[in-house]
Amino acid sequence: MKHVLIPTKLDAIAQEILSAKGFAVLQDADTALAELVKAHPETEALIVRSEEVTAAVIDALPNLKVVIRAGAGYDTIDTKHARRRRVDVMNTPGANANGVAEEVFALALACYRHVVPGDVTTRAGKWEKKKYMGRELHRKTLGIVGLGNIGQLVAKRSAGFEMRLLGYDPVISAAKAEDLGVKLVDLPTLFAEADIVSLHVPETDETRGMVNRDLLGRMKKGAMLVNCARSGIINEADLRALKAEKGLLFCNDVYEADAAGPKSVADIADVMLPHLGANTREANSTAARRAAEQLVAYAEKGVTTYVVNKGVPDGLDEAFQELAYHVAAVARQYLCGRAVHQIKCSFYGNLGPYAKWFLAPICAALSPEFDPLQDPEEAQMYLAERGIALEIRGTDESKHYGNSMTIDLSDGDSAVGRVSVRGTITEGNIMISRINDFDRLYFMPKGHALLVQYTDRPGVLARITSACADADLNIEDIRAPRDSVYAKALAVLKTNAAVPAAVVERIRTEIQPDVAIAISIP
Repeated sequence: MKHVLIPTKLDAIAQEILSAKGFAVLQDADTALAELVKAHPETEALIVRSEEVTAAVIDALPNLKVVIRAGAGYDTIDTKHARRRRVDVMNTPGANANGVAEEVFALALACYRHVVPGDVTTRAGKWEKKKYMGRELHRKTLGIVGLGNIGQLVAKRSAGFEMRLLGYDPVISAAKAEDLGVKLVDLPTLFAEADIVSLHVPETDETRGMVNRDLLGRMKKGAMLVNCARSGIINEADLRALKAEKGLLFCNDVYEADAAGPKSVADIADVMLPHLGANTREANSTAARRAAEQLVAYAEKGVTTYVVNKGVPDGLDEAFQELAYHVAAVARQYLCGRAVHQIKCSFYGNLGPYAKWFLAPICAALSPEFDPLQDPEEAQMYLAERGIALEIRGTDESKHYGNSMTIDLSDGDSAVGRVSVRGTITEGNIMISRINDFDRLYFMPKGHALLVQYTDRPGVLARITSACADADLNIEDIRAPRDSVYAKALAVLKTNAAVPAAVVERIRTEIQPDVAIAISIP
């Protein structure tokens, strides 16, 4: 592998490293990517920043072996088509994190101290000192939504301002958060208590529009919202409706499209930048160096640590990776939002040798920011960075569980914060066979369901189904096993639509269950 194409303004260090190793490198940031790939079909490796690597680009390069994103996010690359073409896609996670973390404070300070209008008016010969009374970051409460690489660095960089730190992350452990000096809270509490809220989560189906009227309405008067993550996380209409009423400040660096033209938030942003978070010399250099070093290791030694679209090893049916995702997803939702502190897994039958290949789907079930196509090593690193203990247990094959798996999650604090779920594949269908001590469930964990665990007594199941009927929910399937030892019962109702929060709340009020949750799994 010798022909490398870099169609972007990447630090020269990448070309220097690769050229020194004998690679033929073409770097051209001025010519359109479509033209470059047409002119250079010999390309075997492609290093990009924000360029879109579509199926057409991949198909135009018959010798392509690897695409490296010099940065963390790779949503601009068609990873699935790349896998179909046996092209590996790599990223350099964390390379840009510090640049984005520092930008949070640059935006906050610029907004608090009126840097932009102060500069403009002073240059115009005015002296509006009284007009620009500012505020200080010192000892403010900072709420960090998402404690991945960037969120953790934001927490660390805040030390000089002696800020009180609140954090929300459904995956990070309490111990890891404590090491960072962050108090874990739920989202409503974070928005209610923070002077500044900084967003650091990916845009997914779960996070899109999550910053809505409810959360914004809880913010203090004059509080600040900083978005250096993705534009879709915020419901702009809700922010527009509440901004003046609550005197909210809004600093923004992300948009639906990274391109010239009108921006929908121009009327509500106090400070806005053209997606400059990772646009630092240092971040560019770090990403370039790491991309080049990863390519050298990939070409010379076959190192695939940062490949994000790996397939499955020979001998493993990928349906069992999907099973791992669904078992972990049910367990995750059963914990009702508690932070996961520990994961214990058992893989029975022929699944034992492939244990590590189930870690990425498990991580993807725990957090939408983790792609299930990432490799096992990245999954292990992801868990370690968040302080989540992982144990892959030995198995007793005399139990004759067949090809099945058990995933236990714990918040590390109480018996209530623990759940054990077993799953298997029966006649080609993914099945949950056990939740805690409720065995022989065999329900398909796809679509919408209501799970209610309660003290067993007559009439409870009827009240649960009545609550669903009153909400016009059609019940497609019911499983209701009983634990006679502890006089407990579990009702699992598959429904034709998502179970509204009001139904869950009604059930909690009427029957006082141990657990009552609505789950939705794609």
